[in-house]
Amino acid sequence: MSWLRALKETARTGLAVERRRLEPLVAARGALGLALVVGVSLVLFGPGVAVSSAFGAFQAAIATFQRSWRPRPTLALASGASLAVSTFLGYVTNAGAHPAPFLALLALWTFLSGLAWANGPTVGIIASSNVAIMLVTVTLPTSVAGAAGHAAMIAVGGLVQAALVVLLPVRRWGAQRDALADALAAEADYARRLRHDPTASFDPVPLMTARSAAAVTPRQARRRPGELHGARGLAERIRPVLASLADPAVGVPAEGPQRARVHELLAAAGAVLDAAAHAIRHGEPVDIPPAALGALRTPDTGAILTGPPRRAAVRLAALLDDVVETAEPRTETAAEARSRPTLLRLTPVALGRMRAELRHDSPILRHAVRVSTVTAVGYVLGTALPLGHGYWAPMASVMVMRPDFSQTYARSVARFGGTLLGVALATGIVQTARPGVYSSAALAVVCAFGMYLLMRTGYAVSQVCVSAYVVFLLGMGGSAWTQTVPERVVLTLLGGILAMVAYAVYPAWETPRLRHRLADWLVADGRYAATVVAHYAAPAGPAFPDVREALLETRTARIAWQEAVARATHEPVRHRGLSRSAAEDAGHALAQFGRVVMLLEAHLPERGAPPVPAATTLAESLRRATERGAKTVRERDVPRWDDLRETVAAWDAAPPDHFLLHKSARLLLDALDDLTTALTEKP
Repeated sequence: MSWLRALKETARTGLAVERRRLEPLVAARGALGLALVVGVSLVLFGPGVAVSSAFGAFQAAIATFQRSWRPRPTLALASGASLAVSTFLGYVTNAGAHPAPFLALLALWTFLSGLAWANGPTVGIIASSNVAIMLVTVTLPTSVAGAAGHAAMIAVGGLVQAALVVLLPVRRWGAQRDALADALAAEADYARRLRHDPTASFDPVPLMTARSAAAVTPRQARRRPGELHGARGLAERIRPVLASLADPAVGVPAEGPQRARVHELLAAAGAVLDAAAHAIRHGEPVDIPPAALGALRTPDTGAILTGPPRRAAVRLAALLDDVVETAEPRTETAAEARSRPTLLRLTPVALGRMRAELRHDSPILRHAVRVSTVTAVGYVLGTALPLGHGYWAPMASVMVMRPDFSQTYARSVARFGGTLLGVALATGIVQTARPGVYSSAALAVVCAFGMYLLMRTGYAVSQVCVSAYVVFLLGMGGSAWTQTVPERVVLTLLGGILAMVAYAVYPAWETPRLRHRLADWLVADGRYAATVVAHYAAPAGPAFPDVREALLETRTARIAWQEAVARATHEPVRHRGLSRSAAEDAGHALAQFGRVVMLLEAHLPERGAPPVPAATTLAESLRRATERGAKTVRERDVPRWDDLRETVAAWDAAPPDHFLLHKSARLLLDALDDLTTALTEKP
């Protein structure tokens, strides 16, 4: 993609309004917390302290909107406490009197906030926001005692927001309910698609998201609704059964009465899964359509289907019964929950992840270097320019910069456009109405409500409200509009330009790493296949832990590949040997490889079943072939599968006593040959 096209695409993305479900009650709760903090601070301490406390409450409320499975009060408290520490350290270094120590602290703090992205976007956004708000609030106090007081009020702002989340709950466990319901709904959609495309692929993202949402702390486990436990695991087990039932290679013929019966079962499965998803999302009893229930329980299935398809149909009906039972509201003990560490226990893990990114090829490290350098340069330039309030430039940079190109450029364009419009609207109101301290505070709260309400609909739209919020808030603190508006527009533009230039000068392109991502997926797929096939030689049941672990690894690798391809699509660099069409074909080949392994997993023999000794040879051949193939892919060469081909050829000459295993071995080799074909294509 050319630079011009990349800039056009990212600008369009940044300025676009995403139509998502609004959360007015949650937005109103955040605005209420801000109003309480600002009002009490104004009455008791005056405008200066009110501004500090307002930033704390404002940031804490934003933290509760982030995509996280942690309790919202915990996020608010963590945000308020971390912001208080950041601002106090900034106060102590005193940017005005000691610019060199503050600049060093700013660079270090920004570097650490960049590394914090190793722990996920929620932590990264909170850390970046702390740096941005610190740049503003360090200009308020004049003494160490005053700094401590302002930091304490910032922490109080987070405490108030946390208390309101507890006292005024809005749809408890809503995010977890939605994650699990989305997973079941994705399964339902998959069942319906299989009726028209028996080899349709399944995106594992909803199941991975539901798995992440299912982990809880011990405190959460005591309060989690019982219907949020168990259904995800059943959905995981249903997916391969659905694929096995529909695939004509190992199931019923493409046409005829058996295929018609499979269509009925798939439609019924979709209806049951949809009903369970609706019940979990809204906390209601499961209401299954009678026709779907009748289709699953009719005795005709045994008369129409035989062999593996019949076993798959029986197993599907049993699993769907379990889904319905699990989705009903019930109680749950803490022992049944997947454990999530508390924030204190998570700290060493988070530090370990950040330390692991200290390597030259890490995109996170490159982001940390970029953002810390740009923030320091922006602060120096903003201070040197005769505009005043030089912190606007580094604040704009740190807020728009992200580890990948697309988000950084899109947010830079969106932030400037939103800032220009927000400042213009706020300036017009200030010039026309001349609001006083309390009126400015009220207008700031209204703008904050608008930001909370619209923050999920598009970055540019939310920036309009944020810009107006800051103008009103600083006006409440005594800054005239002429001291905050014109220079903010110029310095925000400067910060955005610095961010974009930094990515162009010191990039972390995803495109050159696509082959490594593909190789990682190939290795994970090969281990998954080898693990599943090995259990045919030593039957241990369908729920063996190593199969589950291998499946999770291949899902993680597949999602990493998909995200890398999505980011690379918007990068203005050459494909470096893997064109867009080749990447698409290669991804399709590995997806088909994983689908065949999933079919094998659906029919894993029960413990005590007759073993298939030849499966050991196939498992080792799959492992060796995929590991060597991955090494070849990383070296930008075309992989060959000679060892695996010899194993499959030997099976063709003397087939093992297992039709499904023999058929799947050929399908696995065909998928790997498709991968070779994709990588052989001319760029």
